[in-house]
Amino acid sequence: MQETIQRYQRRIKEVQIDKSLVEQNMQHLKHEAADMSKKIEHLEVAKRKLLGEGLGSCTFEELIQIEQQLEQSASTIRARKMQVFREQIEKLKEKEKALEAENAMLCVKHGLQPRKESNEDQGENEQSTETNENSDVETELFIGPPEGRTKRVSPPK
Repeated sequence: MQETIQRYQRRIKEVQIDKSLVEQNMQHLKHEAADMSKKIEHLEVAKRKLLGEGLGSCTFEELIQIEQQLEQSASTIRARKMQVFREQIEKLKEKEKALEAENAMLCVKHGLQPRKESNEDQGENEQSTETNENSDVETELFIGPPEGRTKRVSPPK
């Protein structure tokens, strides 16, 4: 009988320890959930500001910081776009060369004279490609109410 009572008392202590661990774990999880909720709210506010909503409470310095962040993002996007364009141009040039080689092979196979571009035509194509690659896109940003807008041009790259 004494042994049963001792087992019962040990079990009660274990259950109490388990309850305290569960309580500690619940407190930790509640604290973590509250932190996550604050982070989510902060991210949502930042997102709204970047989208131009809720700017009434921003200071002048915050507005300048948001503007700089947006300009940096736009610059990064433009650089990536130009990289993609260059890659596409290179792929198309490779495809053009392959098609010209195939065309020449087919002309020889059928006994026809292969068609060749003059050097002048090829030079003009290369110049127009270089001009297009080096041209900057001018973006415009208007600041202020519609009747008093001032034009602000992005700095050249």
